[in-house]
Amino acid sequence: QLQLVESGGGLVQPGGSLRLSCEASGFTLDDYAIGWFRQAPGKEREGVSCISRTGNSRDYADSVKGRYAISRDNAKNTVYLQMSSLKPEDTAVYYCSATSRSLCVLGRSNEYEYWGQGTQVTVSS
Repeated sequence: QLQLVESGGGLVQPGGSLRLSCEASGFTLDDYAIGWFRQAPGKEREGVSCISRTGNSRDYADSVKGRYAISRDNAKNTVYLQMSSLKPEDTAVYYCSATSRSLCVLGRSNEYEYWGQGTQVTVSS
């Protein structure tokens, strides 16, 4: 069974940091480019970041550029999203997703074939 499982979400104060993980099971993650999306209550799902199969190409939404960093460890079949300088508006459920495209596709959710169940990130004092 092909699965993506996110972890690492939680409650953090403004200005804090979290690292999300996305682990694949049932398939080899390095055959896929990976995207992170988020969805806040009452808002549409938005692309946050993505990374190509090799990790050589990365992209970020303007709202997180300079604060978030995406990386992958294909040996561990895992992709990470390091989030720093978190703001209340970063509060959302964060999802990782996989596309068989080799290059990064930011925000185009219909290009992604597999999705995780999501992990909640709450930024609040």
